[in-house]
Amino acid sequence: METHAFRMQLKQGMTEEYRRRHDEIWPELVTLLHEAGIRDYHIFLDAETNALFATLKLTPDNNRDSLPDHPVMRRWWDHMADIMEVEPDNKPCEWPLAHMFTLP
Repeated sequence: METHAFRMQLKQGMTEEYRRRHDEIWPELVTLLHEAGIRDYHIFLDAETNALFATLKLTPDNNRDSLPDHPVMRRWWDHMADIMEVEPDNKPCEWPLAHMFTLP
C-alpha cells in the first residue's frame, strides 16, 4: 500500500470544533472512504500553527481521485469549510508532504 501524507490548515480557535465533528464523523463518509481504498487515515494537529498533518494508506486499486465528485464528500467539505482553509469549491486546501524517512 502507498502512504500519502499532507498538510491542511485549521482556522484559529477551531480545534475543539474540528475534533467534535470528527468524533461524530458520518458513517456514510467512513464507508465511502473505505470503498475508495483509504486505510489507516490519521490526522494530527500542531497546536502552535493550527496545521493539520494527515497520513493515509491507499490500496493498489484505490479510486481516491473520484472522491471530489461524490455527493457525500461534497457535503462533508461544505460542513467543514467554516473551520478550515478551503478552495473555492470548499475542498480543504492540501499541501503534499515529501517522504523523508522510514524506520527500517
